[in-house]
Amino acid sequence: QVQLVESGGGLAPAGGSLRLSCAASGRTASPYVVGWFRQALRKEREFVAGISWSGGSTYYADSVKGRFTVSRDNVKNTVYLQMNSLRPEDTAVYYCGARFSSLAVTTSNQEYDYWGQGTQVTVSS
Repeated sequence: QVQLVESGGGLAPAGGSLRLSCAASGRTASPYVVGWFRQALRKEREFVAGISWSGGSTYYADSVKGRFTVSRDNVKNTVYLQMNSLRPEDTAVYYCGARFSSLAVTTSNQEYDYWGQGTQVTVSS
């Protein structure tokens, strides 16, 4: 079993920054990839960013490319999402997912094995 806990959400002005963290515990000795997703009110959960086990490969949705950066520290079992130049449309609950069944980052939320509880990000205009 793996537990994921997101933190770092909150209220930010448009143009501001936030850094989200996703801390993993439990079966963290096995390699896994992580995806960040978000779900706005009355919308589907969507892929935001993903990172490989080594951290050498990262992936981004077009809507956040150039503004968000995903990174990880495997010693701390933590994945980060640095969000800069925030926009009101970034407002959503942000979730991290861990995938052990395959080490391929995927944009499909159904392919992730474990999820955190989510952290709210609100960007004011």
